[in-house]
Amino acid sequence: MRILIVDDEPLARDELAYLLGKCEGVSDIAQADSIEEALGAMLEEQVDLIFLDIHLTNESGLALAEKINKLKKPPLVIFATAYDDYAIKAFELNAIDYVLKPFELERIQQAVKKAFEQYNRQRSRQSETAKPKGDGLQVLPIQMDERIYMLQVPEIIAIGVENGETTIYTRSMAYSIHEPLTTLEKKIGGHPFLRVHRAFLINLREIKEIQPWFNHTFQLTMGNGLKVPVSRSYMKDFKEKVGI
Repeated sequence: MRILIVDDEPLARDELAYLLGKCEGVSDIAQADSIEEALGAMLEEQVDLIFLDIHLTNESGLALAEKINKLKKPPLVIFATAYDDYAIKAFELNAIDYVLKPFELERIQQAVKKAFEQYNRQRSRQSETAKPKGDGLQVLPIQMDERIYMLQVPEIIAIGVENGETTIYTRSMAYSIHEPLTTLEKKIGGHPFLRVHRAFLINLREIKEIQPWFNHTFQLTMGNGLKVPVSRSYMKDFKEKVGI
């Protein structure tokens, strides 16, 4: 499971991350100190489980939980807080556990085990109902401004994440939605689409220019003029795909 810790106290995040690193089933741990940063992290990468503090700086973790519940495939939520008087509200928001500070390894392991069991049950149900995969969708339905647009996948130039929003770029329009980049990546299949940055997926056929950039990376100019960076961690794959 990929876990996201949302807490405005760096020491509390680091302590929890250390304990989570000792738990079975944890593959990756990310951190965020605000609702905006948390939403951005969820758009960039699929998050399976969130450890969520209730009192954030000028914000409430309960508000983030409400937003999460509106997602099509919401991650599991465990509240991790110093306050014990929000438990009822937390469980009303579909939290699967409520862990009090100061954290103890045994309690964190118990919470993760509970989440991992539910996570596996969900994956099992999804596998039973999933249709066989083809070469990816040819038409991508997206919802924006209370309308559903049917995008022709070959016409998508790039998909990027910025400021908590996912934007799908075509030659004629940019569509802003609230769906994780990883989810869209899975929907539209592989070639000619390639991840070149944690926040960008591009259509290789729409690259118009490749420029050398900082630290031996590239900046791409796409068919609509959009500038897209290629990060160092994606450079090897990108070079192989474009033949340079």
